[in-house]
Amino acid sequence: MTPPDDPALVRVLAADGTFAPSAEAERYLPIIEALTDADLETFYRDMVVVRAFDRQATNLQRQGQLALWPPSFGQEAAQVGSVRAARPQDHLFPSYREHVVATTRGVDPIDIIRVMRGLTHGGWDPTDPRNGNVHIYTLVLGSQTLHATGFGMGLVFDGKTGTGDPERDAAVIVYYGDGASSQGDVHEAMVFANTYRTPQVFFLQNNQWAISVPVATQSRAPLHTRAAGYGMPSTVVDGNDVLASYAVSKLALDEARAGGGPQAIEAMTYRMGAHTTSDDPTKYRTSDEEHAWALRDPIIRMRAYLEGRGASSAFFEGVDAEAAAYADDVRVRTGALGGLEASTMFAHVYSDPHPLMTEQARWLADYEASFEGGAA
Repeated sequence: MTPPDDPALVRVLAADGTFAPSAEAERYLPIIEALTDADLETFYRDMVVVRAFDRQATNLQRQGQLALWPPSFGQEAAQVGSVRAARPQDHLFPSYREHVVATTRGVDPIDIIRVMRGLTHGGWDPTDPRNGNVHIYTLVLGSQTLHATGFGMGLVFDGKTGTGDPERDAAVIVYYGDGASSQGDVHEAMVFANTYRTPQVFFLQNNQWAISVPVATQSRAPLHTRAAGYGMPSTVVDGNDVLASYAVSKLALDEARAGGGPQAIEAMTYRMGAHTTSDDPTKYRTSDEEHAWALRDPIIRMRAYLEGRGASSAFFEGVDAEAAAYADDVRVRTGALGGLEASTMFAHVYSDPHPLMTEQARWLADYEASFEGGAA
């Protein structure tokens, strides 16, 4: 499976970091030209810092500190570009790999760690302003698209979108993967979104693999073309190009907020790591494929672009130091989290007391008591 070169692809930066907009990128150039040097450096910093966090979390799982970890390695540009295009009043609905999205909007990375350590059923409070309207992770594939559509319908009913007030009008962006795109929930969400003209962006991160099943097995047509069946405009973008991701996402969100209805984006990217830490990608993909995509690494590409614009070595050294400190802080705070009493596994299973839970909890208590006082 080689990196796709769809003629409809929106790309601003070539794989080597040179500024080489594709034909489809021309309409987005005014958005790119409005970016400042500080904006560009922020994009790069976001990607580097969260990749350091991602690697640290992967190591923590391998060392028994987390039950599971879904890496975002390789998908940083798609996430940074889209999340930086959102306005403060927008609401974001992630799946379970959107670490860049969550932390960029203000979610404490340790709250993500708590989810993967099994210490919480949610992770953070979406209503807390510090969390930037990021809703909690959803591990049930595709269900977050329904949640996002329902929220978008609420924005329409409450008159909180399409009024022409840029400080007030809100939009919704929901993230899902190529595997989840085959779930019925996603298609139901698109039906309702288009029926009610929700101010919504469906952001599909096509990382080429639904665990061990390639995209070619899932669909014989490009995934972004499915949107037409629901009367929804769609765009396919180079998901490893942070500038293209930003520009496409910004325009789609602006059009959704203005009353243009839901929009669809397919970001062509690649999952450089495993699906989760319980997966072994060497069982189903080749090193040649991984190498071909590594040449399009989003961080290396953006760094080359910034160097070409004259960014200093001090800037890159500072970002690396910041990323290392960020990852170290996550490690230290993870070690301080502790665990849960085994008895908590019986809580929140049923809304009312259940005799089976009561019986199992009693058995566990008796079993643990049998070891007290040096008993066998």
